[in-house]
Amino acid sequence: MKKRTSVWVLLLAVAMMTAGCETGSQTGQTAQNEQKDSASAQANGSGTTVDTPEQQTASNGKNGTSPSSTGNASKTGDQATTDATIAKVRMDNITALRLIDGQSGWIGGNGWIARTDAATSSSVGSAWNVQYQGQGTVQQIFALNGQQAWAVMADSGSLLATRDGGKRWEAVGTVPEQGQAGFLHFVSSKEGFSGNQYTKDGGQSWSSLPVPDHTVGQPYYHDRQNGWAVTQNTDGSFQILHTVNGGQKWTTVMSRTTEAPLNGAIIRSVERGNAWIELVGDTGMNQTSYSLWHTADSGQSWRAVLANATAGGGPAPGISQQDNQVPKNEGAAPGMLYAVNSSTAWMGGYCAPCDKPNTIGWTTDGGKTWNNGKQGFDGYGDQQIGMANAKEGWAIFSDSEQAPVMYTTSDGGQHWTQSHVFDKPVASGS
Repeated sequence: MKKRTSVWVLLLAVAMMTAGCETGSQTGQTAQNEQKDSASAQANGSGTTVDTPEQQTASNGKNGTSPSSTGNASKTGDQATTDATIAKVRMDNITALRLIDGQSGWIGGNGWIARTDAATSSSVGSAWNVQYQGQGTVQQIFALNGQQAWAVMADSGSLLATRDGGKRWEAVGTVPEQGQAGFLHFVSSKEGFSGNQYTKDGGQSWSSLPVPDHTVGQPYYHDRQNGWAVTQNTDGSFQILHTVNGGQKWTTVMSRTTEAPLNGAIIRSVERGNAWIELVGDTGMNQTSYSLWHTADSGQSWRAVLANATAGGGPAPGISQQDNQVPKNEGAAPGMLYAVNSSTAWMGGYCAPCDKPNTIGWTTDGGKTWNNGKQGFDGYGDQQIGMANAKEGWAIFSDSEQAPVMYTTSDGGQHWTQSHVFDKPVASGS
């Protein structure tokens, strides 16, 4: 009996030793696999971030994490996630600007998108987090809110999108060529417009909406039913048309003659039935003539807001030279148009031969009166203006030889304060 018991004890011990060896082998293999996975992740760039100087000093934004702290995925090309392997970028030309509110917003340039979330208006723009790097130049940025935003890349029309405040930017589609020059805007997380192009799946696919013949510039659809367009005839007349049924019928709501053909039209419609329309005339001697029009009743009545006639460009489109009652914006050529609502719109001015080439003007009463700002700004390159509301806004002026500079206002443009100077461009041949 004792001999049999000893045999069973011996067999049990052998079995336990064997199991222990198998367990140890599996644990060792798991550790080796984890080491391989870690090495592979480092080789692919996951989990490693090379911050820009701004990122290294930036505090976390409103979302609680900066891109450099969320490196957990890596993609390539237009779908490159912006939370992994961010290389240093030079912010030497700002080509797109979009505010979330008075203290937060995005900017874009040649192959990058960055965001700032400042705690107070006095430090807006002092800390930028580069969130995306890829091919192409950012043409437009549109933010539906602080989490959802889209960006159009110039030339290719590739459309990037984020749903987490910019921690990840991914290519979701391509804006068709007909809509690339249009103003990109979304009315919900799925429904958006660019020129006469319409998407109902967040930008993955697009369809064309009807536009009238002989359109000048890009049409503008405020929503699926309401849109605006400018056309012109060979007899020197132009028309502003409006649709309320998705382009099935266009109605002429204003018609005027011009001494020279229109060279462009820019339309903004923030509220239904409201439209701000800039008509661009001739150019000569570094001067461009233009006019700005506004309606708040679906085109039943129009107000001439600005009439910038110039010696080189001739009369302002649609306004006779004898009409001296319409205000004039500062500058010899139009800058950027930004509409806030049916009462408030902003217009930049540009003067190439001036020491301070950039100016900013605005109206807060639907165009009844116009305010020309008293400040001038340096910069002979791109001009970017963005407003969060009638009081708070940003302006960025770029230059080929000097660093772009950002200014902010919190009193509706009465005063602009310099808040940030970006990287200075690298001199040619250096």
